[in-house]
Amino acid sequence: MSFPLLTATAVVPAVGAIATAAVPAAKRTAAKWLAFLFSLATLVFAAVVLVRFDPDGARYQLTESRAWIADFGVRYELGVDGIGAVMIALTALLIPFVIGAGWNDADPVEGEKSTSRWRPTQGFFALILAVEAMVIISFAATDVFLFYIFFEAMLIPMYFLIGGFGDRAHAAGEAEGAKQRSYAAVKFLLYNLAGGLIMLAAVVGLYAVTADQMGDGTFSLQQIAEARASGQLDMATNTERLLFLGFFFAFAVKAPLWPLHTWLPNAMGEATAPIAVLITAVVDKVGTFAMLRFCLGLFPGASEWATPVIVVLALVSIIYGALLAVGQRDIKRLVAYASISHFGFIILGVFAMTSQGQGGATLYMVFHGISTAALMLVAGFLISRRGSRLIADYGGVQKVAPVLAGTFLVGGLATLSLPGLAPFISEFLVLVGTFSRYPAAGIVATSGIILAALYVLLLYQRTMTGPVEKPEIAKLPDLRVRELAVVAPLIALLIFLGVFPKPLTEIVNPAVEHTLSDVRKDTDVKEPKPQHPVAEHKKAWFDYKPAAPAGHGGGDHE
Repeated sequence: MSFPLLTATAVVPAVGAIATAAVPAAKRTAAKWLAFLFSLATLVFAAVVLVRFDPDGARYQLTESRAWIADFGVRYELGVDGIGAVMIALTALLIPFVIGAGWNDADPVEGEKSTSRWRPTQGFFALILAVEAMVIISFAATDVFLFYIFFEAMLIPMYFLIGGFGDRAHAAGEAEGAKQRSYAAVKFLLYNLAGGLIMLAAVVGLYAVTADQMGDGTFSLQQIAEARASGQLDMATNTERLLFLGFFFAFAVKAPLWPLHTWLPNAMGEATAPIAVLITAVVDKVGTFAMLRFCLGLFPGASEWATPVIVVLALVSIIYGALLAVGQRDIKRLVAYASISHFGFIILGVFAMTSQGQGGATLYMVFHGISTAALMLVAGFLISRRGSRLIADYGGVQKVAPVLAGTFLVGGLATLSLPGLAPFISEFLVLVGTFSRYPAAGIVATSGIILAALYVLLLYQRTMTGPVEKPEIAKLPDLRVRELAVVAPLIALLIFLGVFPKPLTEIVNPAVEHTLSDVRKDTDVKEPKPQHPVAEHKKAWFDYKPAAPAGHGGGDHE
């Protein structure tokens, strides 16, 4: 058997979590470095996955398949297509930055309990690595039940990261802040557990359908696809739609899609900035990724049936999230509502059912992760200096901390999809793909760009420009070496991928075509081919042959 590369990529952070948690209480710095080194090792494995993936090869590569719970058709099956490979790389890329940015976030402060019994620093970094391991398995799982296990399991470490290691910069004081963190963590858990329970019913239903029609029940994506192609599996229309709704509901909560989004502003607002990045740039991407892999892959007919409603919900998310971001007074909640708007764009691209839309949605997941990480981490550095998340408590920061203000501006411009930065490409593709099938939806979604410019530029103006009127601002230090080392690579990636996205598009596009082919086989969905008047004019130009001048009789004059 070949080396189990995907398993190793997930095992490395899992082992790192155990090793970090076992570090003695007094060795906090050693625990930090250990977690960081394990995150770098995971990044190396993820890079190997990306390098070994052949865009022109089989749909699922680096596959692993072993019997797990044979009596119920559950297998330990892993494999990545281009979308999964890119998402694993994104996860492994961001975790070292999350750890670096949160280097001091879990250190005990004066007045807290002794660390002889409780090791908050070790626990903090161990939980981050545990989440990374579970997310990687989720992106690689090709067995539905295996995916479900880790889809739900990642909620537990995230619950403790939000509730136990929340943001200490609370305007109402530490006691009220602790209550708000507890509320945000419980709300996060309950929303996602509710979605997971509904999905569990759909997972059981899927097994029952396959057992009834195929003889042996299975959760394997590849076996289900083969049975569908051979005609051995043919779900009844109502059954397929009910199963689709069960899966989609769970993914819409995780994504999050309006109106199931309300847990996100609380969770991001009360978590530390690095954990807020972990939520929206990594964990939430599992929801949109799963829409592509499971909703469209398993239930193509139901996906087409539900598309008009989902497109409307995505548009509401885009406009609603952007409008609420404009009116926010809290920096972190502003970024949270902006993310709701961005997830609307991603879901819109997925269900536009075009190659441009789904390719743009996949790139949007990657580029949104990088841009949100850059903006939120710099915002976290700012908040930790001032001790406040309120926009009104700032002003004139660029005069005392120009590097911090500059990186904050680039992160903000990436968030509003400025041409030349990576998110512009993905947002443009989503809009083009949407407009070619749903022109009205494309026009409405475009207004989200205007609102994004409004909330980003207002945020920068209110926090960074103007006179330095508050004495606390006058004493703000600029970015330190560690902080600059966290932000600078993210800024560089946004610029590089903004002018040269080809390395990613070459990996993503074949996987998108495979996904769309699944939908086209069982539905009437076709790739729209809009008319191109310019092309017609060019054809007329090349076909044109001028008449010969009078008296020359034609000949070779042409």
